[in-house]
Amino acid sequence: MKLKKYYKKYKEDKARGKDYFKWLFSYTKPYLWKIVLLMLISVSMTYLSIQYAVASQKLIDMAGGGQITSKAIVVFVFLMVVMLVVHVIIDMFTAMLNEKYTFGIRKQVYDKLLHSEWLGTQRFHTGDMMTRMTSDAGNVANGMVNVVPEIIVLFIQLVAVFITLYINSPFLAICALFLTPGGILLAFLIGRKLKRLQIKVQETETAYRSFIQESLANILVVKAFSNEEMFSDKLAELRENRFYWVWRKTKLSVGSNLVLSGTFQVGYVIAFIYAAGQISRGEITFGTMTLFLTLFGRVQAPMAALAQQLPGVVSIFSAAGRIMDIQDIPLENRLESVEMKGAVGVEVSDVSFAYAKEEILHDVSFDIKPGEFVAIIGKSGIGKTTLIRVLMNFINAGKGNIEYFDEHGTRTKASASVREFVSYVPQGNTLFSGSIRDNVLMGKLDATEEEMWEALDMAVCREFIEKLPDGIDTVIGEKGVGISEGQAQRIALARALIRKSPFVILDEATSALDEQTEFELLQRLGELSPKPTCLLITHRTSVLKYCSRELMIDNGYVTMQDL
Repeated sequence: MKLKKYYKKYKEDKARGKDYFKWLFSYTKPYLWKIVLLMLISVSMTYLSIQYAVASQKLIDMAGGGQITSKAIVVFVFLMVVMLVVHVIIDMFTAMLNEKYTFGIRKQVYDKLLHSEWLGTQRFHTGDMMTRMTSDAGNVANGMVNVVPEIIVLFIQLVAVFITLYINSPFLAICALFLTPGGILLAFLIGRKLKRLQIKVQETETAYRSFIQESLANILVVKAFSNEEMFSDKLAELRENRFYWVWRKTKLSVGSNLVLSGTFQVGYVIAFIYAAGQISRGEITFGTMTLFLTLFGRVQAPMAALAQQLPGVVSIFSAAGRIMDIQDIPLENRLESVEMKGAVGVEVSDVSFAYAKEEILHDVSFDIKPGEFVAIIGKSGIGKTTLIRVLMNFINAGKGNIEYFDEHGTRTKASASVREFVSYVPQGNTLFSGSIRDNVLMGKLDATEEEMWEALDMAVCREFIEKLPDGIDTVIGEKGVGISEGQAQRIALARALIRKSPFVILDEATSALDEQTEFELLQRLGELSPKPTCLLITHRTSVLKYCSRELMIDNGYVTMQDL
């Protein structure tokens, strides 16, 4: 039974490994020729280093014989300068390629999140997604731009230098390699454990990033309950947990490198004693001994470096797995766009939806006619916002059918495409940092100055905006810091209204407004021609007088009645 379990795990790991390679290749493909070029430049360094070692030997032997030539010095200095220049080129090229590769992954992951099902993205904490897009993306980029090419170059170096050493001293060449099997075995043994520890390190980074992001986003709540010390202590606790796993990973990496380095040092001592014995017998010169030891070190250096690259290889696969989790989120259902003319209505038939096992909506059916103002009411947490998310296809209904239709009979099923003719003002403060102009134009990027002010007037914003120091170009902070809640809510309304959409959804969008401002806003909205359809989620009875019907949600069921 245990053998069967291990075999099943082996097959799963093998299949997952193939997925890793496919995913990594797909991301690496656009940069492949640049990585190959970088490898070729690095291989040229191997050739130059060998020639440099040979030039050193000749120069030492000439010095011993008192016959140093200017040509030998020029060649030696020239090779040294060329190696320095090539090193600079490699460093600069690697830095730029690494940055482009990293941004390429982040951009693709970001685009994936933008076009994925909203509910799928909610499985991840914002801090976790940031860690995957920054730290994990950086680990993958570093691995594919630095670690993998370096491993390939190290193998080429190993072969080239081994052949050169073998030509000069077969015994030393064999001595340099005899410890390789031990290094490979050690790398294999610690590989799996390093991967597990690397994942733990990334998880702890996610935990403390998420904690910092969430506590700073809600810093007023922290202060309101005088919890500053508690949150500071919690961060220290998360740091200690991260330190524990980083320490374990570091100990394993350093310990394995110490064993490998010690083993290779034994080999170097053997080579030194052997070469010294040959000098004492007059079989080789000091220059030849220098060449032997240099080449011997250059054979062992790639082997040691290969072993030291193991944590980098582990980081590639553990980071790739975490990014692939995001790539597994299903994309939104997006049907071909349909042009809707005039006001738009919606017909909902037998729609049900549940979060996990808790059913929020049960066999919901209703229709809203084009141009109607309908209030959605019900207790807090009863499913009002969930219904809106279903209507806008942020989340897919478990069953049922939703169709939008215009005054001319054109119909389209609910998908992500319906947002092209639906304007939405969600609950809470949803403004971005930047100018008021930027926030309003987010609703319609190509809007004219006249259209922008028309929307601001409809949202009753002109009076307070004109009093600001920089007017429409006044810069506000994250979530509207610098203006009041009511002003922020009106700007969010202007952002939605600038689209002049035939279907408008307001989710508690007037909760921070006084009664007079609310009256002006809804009156202006109702006077538009053509009159848009409007759904208003509200707890305020004052809104009901502007609506023709109310839709009540109670225990997952919906009832509709005239007002």
